[in-house]
Amino acid sequence: MVGVFPKGVDGESELAELRELARTAGVATVGEVVQHRARPDPQTFVGKGKLTELKDAYTSANAEVLLVDEELSPTQQRSLENALEARVVDRTQLILDIFAQHARSAEGKLQVELAQLEYNLPRMRGLWQHLERLGGGVGTRGPGESQLETDRRLARTRVSLVKRRLRGLSAQRATRRKERERSSVPTIALAGYTNVGKSTLLNALTGADASVDNRLFETLDPTTRGFEHDGKRYLVTDTVGFIRRLPTQLVEGFAATLEETLVADLVLHVVDGSLPEDRLRETIDAVHAVLSGIGADDVPVELVLNKVDLLDPLARRRIAHVFPRALQVSAETGEGLDELRERVSELFSDRFEDVRLLVPYEDGRSLARLYGLGAPIAERRDTPEGVRIRARLPRREISRFARFLVAGEAELDSDAEVSTR
Repeated sequence: MVGVFPKGVDGESELAELRELARTAGVATVGEVVQHRARPDPQTFVGKGKLTELKDAYTSANAEVLLVDEELSPTQQRSLENALEARVVDRTQLILDIFAQHARSAEGKLQVELAQLEYNLPRMRGLWQHLERLGGGVGTRGPGESQLETDRRLARTRVSLVKRRLRGLSAQRATRRKERERSSVPTIALAGYTNVGKSTLLNALTGADASVDNRLFETLDPTTRGFEHDGKRYLVTDTVGFIRRLPTQLVEGFAATLEETLVADLVLHVVDGSLPEDRLRETIDAVHAVLSGIGADDVPVELVLNKVDLLDPLARRRIAHVFPRALQVSAETGEGLDELRERVSELFSDRFEDVRLLVPYEDGRSLARLYGLGAPIAERRDTPEGVRIRARLPRREISRFARFLVAGEAELDSDAEVSTR
């Protein structure tokens, strides 16, 4: 693998993420080359002298592919492949390959396909140089169209088709989201750097069974599950992990997934608390950059330091001093989860209010509407006057049931037949 970095930057450290990406893709690293220069060479990515060194290192290592820690231009990729007579894969292409391996749902596969198509379109000249000949016959525009033009046209048609299908799936998700909004159940998005334990935290909070393999981008499709605390229900959505320099194609292709963060009432920014402080700040800044890029700046964010079970007492005190408001949890052992649930409850405490209602039997529609909110019903009793109910309603919905409100002193009889639903 090869990387170009400005002077003063630790190339070994910068390549650490590319090493992890390679491991996730099932690629064994056999050698590394680092060059320090102000900016990559526009023609060959590395300078002429470093290119000669790279060719020697590549040959001596018996490598099968060259990984580049940057998104290459079509010209740079073509020049490197010609010089090394080998396959060259840049950072974006490697990440797309990992996404293709991990996509499970129909929508996830479409999102990966869209990102791959948009990445490959400007590079089709390099891919199809041997096909730059005249084509013709059924299915082409005419005898004057080259094979390259035909494939570009087919690729653009496929891009339009995939985008149309994704819009349809996005509309379906919007319908489901409206149902959640109608019920006024608070929604929480788990965001963070990839492989920090978001899926493990989702499982620990909600009892879900999301995959938690130790590899990057294990979660691509948003997974939503619920949990209850103090009689209130909350929905938690696990989203795709972020990395530094997240490729533009992925941000655009996975807009439908990332929008779950945009519409959440709260974002829990999960970080790996066991990382060194400088690396920890890098991952936090990378996530903030992506959240800002998708327009999620105005969504409330709570920092959650995960994996604190890997820290000794001194390290815990140090990290608590650096991030005094952050919650320290371990999704693996369950430590700190009660405090996390309590923090979430406090943040949403002003959204609900305990009320007592007396709904006449003849107004069954209002009763059905009440249950349709999905609000916790603490008690219900059928009386000659109607149905007496004690519930926690969203404040914005109380006005719809104002005519059924009864005084707080009107307690439900403890010896009466009471049902909870």
